[in-house]
Amino acid sequence: MKWLITGGAGFIGSSAAKRLIRDGHGVVIFDDFSRRGSEINLQWLHEAGKAYVVKGDTRSFTDLRDAFQSHRDIDVVLHLAAQVAVTTSVVDPRADFEVNALGTFNVCEAVRRFAPNAILLNASTNKVYGTMADVKIALNDGHYEYVDLPHGVSEDQPLEFHSPYGCSKGSGDQYVKDYAAIYNLRSVNFRQSCIYGPRQFGIEDQGWVAWFAISAVAGRPINIYGDGKQVRDILFVDDLVECYVKAVERIHQAQGRSYNIGGGPNNTVSLLELIHFLSDILGARIKWKHSDWRPGDQKIFIADIRRAKQDLDWEPKVQKSAGIKRLVEWVVSNQSILS
Repeated sequence: MKWLITGGAGFIGSSAAKRLIRDGHGVVIFDDFSRRGSEINLQWLHEAGKAYVVKGDTRSFTDLRDAFQSHRDIDVVLHLAAQVAVTTSVVDPRADFEVNALGTFNVCEAVRRFAPNAILLNASTNKVYGTMADVKIALNDGHYEYVDLPHGVSEDQPLEFHSPYGCSKGSGDQYVKDYAAIYNLRSVNFRQSCIYGPRQFGIEDQGWVAWFAISAVAGRPINIYGDGKQVRDILFVDDLVECYVKAVERIHQAQGRSYNIGGGPNNTVSLLELIHFLSDILGARIKWKHSDWRPGDQKIFIADIRRAKQDLDWEPKVQKSAGIKRLVEWVVSNQSILS
């Protein structure tokens, strides 16, 4: 098959591209290369095998049109290009809207007009559920937990767009869903939780697991926003890519649906727990300090991944302990490009 990956030189995009190239698929990398590390990821991909590269911006429908018309045999579009930080969206909500809402709309339109038989996979976010103020949580043994959701948050949880980022990603999420209903597009939403792994050039505002690991290896102090007891379910990037592949294989079941994709209840970690785990791996004390809560931050999010298991025969394989160790090994081996 031939895949076009928007944001294909990013962390998730390059990981997906390498897997697909290895499996014998054709890959088109569509990226504006504005993200730190994208050029390095592209070089790494060239070492893995051949990929077509298109420099373009999803905010420009002309760029997308030209890419689709140059590659008329596209079978799958994996839409990953995005503005990914809540804090950045608060500072510049217009740019956030243009990248996430308009960019996703443009991708939907490009698929509808130029590749109507292609499968569209959209990387959405758990932030479409907002603060979930109606969901009861409790503080237990130094971390937050759900009182009544033993499996985590399901796709039946009402949408509540909170923060400009939540609004822009939520808008794109709903366009992808509606294009399946109105235009019979073979589209699927993945409401992703915290994805981590090697080749993630994490920053303080996004990619927090990688950012903690990079800071810990470099000996830099880590800012903890809030009380540090916030909990997330973390998912290793290889497991996410496997989920994409499974959705393509089972598109007749997945078409038009949305899936909460994360590590699930077996792969949860709080911010402070991750610091302690990194300290044990590195055999060194890690410095950290508290800062104020950030707008839009959830005290806890754990994805209920049972729908994905039922429909896609998918569940995480890489447990958090093994995945974090693999991330740290990559950080240690690549300090020169991360500094």
